[in-house]
Amino acid sequence: MSFALRHSKLADLAAKVERGVRLDEADALRLYQTADLNALGALASMANERRNGRHASYILNRYINYSNYCILSCQFCAFSRKKRDRDGFELTAEQMVEKAREALALGITELHIVGGLHPSLPFSYYTGFLRALQALDPRLQLKCFTAIEVLHLAWLARKPVREVLIELKEAGLAALTGGGAEVFAPSVRQKIATGKESAAEYLEVHRTWHLLGGRSTCTLLFGHLESHADRVDHLRQLRALQDETHGFTGFIPLPYQPDNNRLPVQHAPTGNDLLRTMAVSRLYLDNFDHITAYWVGMGLRMAQVALSYGADDLHGTIIEEHIFHMAGAQSPQLQHQKDLIKAIREAGRIPVQRNTFYEPIKVWKESETTAAATSEAGGDASVGRVEETNAATAQS
Repeated sequence: MSFALRHSKLADLAAKVERGVRLDEADALRLYQTADLNALGALASMANERRNGRHASYILNRYINYSNYCILSCQFCAFSRKKRDRDGFELTAEQMVEKAREALALGITELHIVGGLHPSLPFSYYTGFLRALQALDPRLQLKCFTAIEVLHLAWLARKPVREVLIELKEAGLAALTGGGAEVFAPSVRQKIATGKESAAEYLEVHRTWHLLGGRSTCTLLFGHLESHADRVDHLRQLRALQDETHGFTGFIPLPYQPDNNRLPVQHAPTGNDLLRTMAVSRLYLDNFDHITAYWVGMGLRMAQVALSYGADDLHGTIIEEHIFHMAGAQSPQLQHQKDLIKAIREAGRIPVQRNTFYEPIKVWKESETTAAATSEAGGDASVGRVEETNAATAQS
């Protein structure tokens, strides 16, 4: 333990972390309320380095939103549209295959696919595009669907969730996404996402997937109407499921974006809150290997700083993202591999290209330059061409 931590107001909690003693909810609330952000960051960084060393990862991936038509009307959401809206869209399987083919040429290893709860697409549409995408390259990892989408698909198919997940897995589903968790507190959830699945339903979908041998990520949407106690209780429930199944690969705190929705929230979370939430998550979620700093929601520079506050992953190249940007995110639509590597190195970490399951594909040695990354996936010219294509097809 550093001298600064030994003499900070968090010294007793630092001693618990150093001994491997699990923090409780009161400890997590105290961490949220401490005025010493530097000590909190140092403590979270110590916990992270014990688990992951100096490595920090990223993934070469592409986002595909197959449709933004949705039967729900969540108050916080700026993405969903009704069939009457002019800016609604839905992609055919062929359009998705073309997007995937372009991205595969850049070396991506993962497609991240989510959408709204479409009012009329049949269950066969979803299994069909999974099979079509898997046929492009069997090594391509398809990370798809939120828990509420899985429940919607079970309703469409008139089958139990377990049976639907088995069919999706057979069609090519590699991992579930963690989206849709928002915040579990019922009183807050009712105000921001009326009609969405409950916390128990979200957790049960992931539990069922884990018991089938699947892996998934999980999330927390923070910085809107919830309290610190609500956040800690959310983390408590995720930690309990991880104790039970060990099926979560990583946790992704998502900062709320306040534009173009119906919540009375004027500002996105501050930088202080971003880093504080990252650090508390790392310290409390002691059974999670990885904490991701989502650059789309916080910007690459703040995500880089988060690598010193407990995060060990910067997510991916992404290429095309709609949900956060329609809610007002000012980050770019993509990050080039060379820029992710550069950000990780500038933070004093060792860059690691990973796959969907946070397993290393390539560890970048200190002697290797990022010039090699420019010609691989995420290279400037090639990704630019894909981005231009996206602008045309996203509205089809």
